[in-house]
Amino acid sequence: MDVTDATFEAEVINRSAETPVVVDLWAPWCGPCKQLGPILEKVIGETQGKVVLAKVNVDENPGIAQAFQAQSIPAVHAIVDGRPVDSFIGAQGEEAVREFVSKLCGEEIQEPVDPRIAAGDENSLRALLSEESDNLEGVLALASLLIERDQEGDREEALQLLERVPQNPEVRHLAALARAEVVEDVNARLEELLLQAKEDDEARQAFVDLLEVIGPDSPQATEWRRKLASILY
Repeated sequence: MDVTDATFEAEVINRSAETPVVVDLWAPWCGPCKQLGPILEKVIGETQGKVVLAKVNVDENPGIAQAFQAQSIPAVHAIVDGRPVDSFIGAQGEEAVREFVSKLCGEEIQEPVDPRIAAGDENSLRALLSEESDNLEGVLALASLLIERDQEGDREEALQLLERVPQNPEVRHLAALARAEVVEDVNARLEELLLQAKEDDEARQAFVDLLEVIGPDSPQATEWRRKLASILY
């Protein structure tokens, strides 16, 4: 909302008794203000009313500017129970603004989920990755879908997708699923691979992938990992 000298007490001071209010001091001629404004609107909008944004044109409302002793703009002040509790000056990136607003909510404000990820179908995920090829959530979702479908070429494509993003436990698990062979007796196959693992890199990778599939922290995997270490070292 736009706030003036006349409405400041009602819209900011009084309202802040119930809801934190972020006051954005700006002016039409201020370039950094134009950069910061949309970020504030986006992040505060994501709080769904838990925080309110009050925009003040300092050229038209000198009383408010004087009250905040504004020497430079953009200047952003957080008001709670009628008192300033936090502030920053100058344009800030979205991450910094998100952290600033999160403190007022008492919780972390998460990025909204892309509707194409929420949809979860193959066409939506491919559309997302055509724009952001290394979108982590999109890569994980599409790779998981391909592995589960398991038609010709699906597992290889899933591995190619996973190469686009940094390694983390979920990426490693999906990659292992994509590489792992389907076996009826896991322990028998692990025993067979263990005999080859010292001299055969592919066998060793297949062994490690099977451990990932059955659960890397499971007692079963821990015991087999100990056996592998005993023959390698």
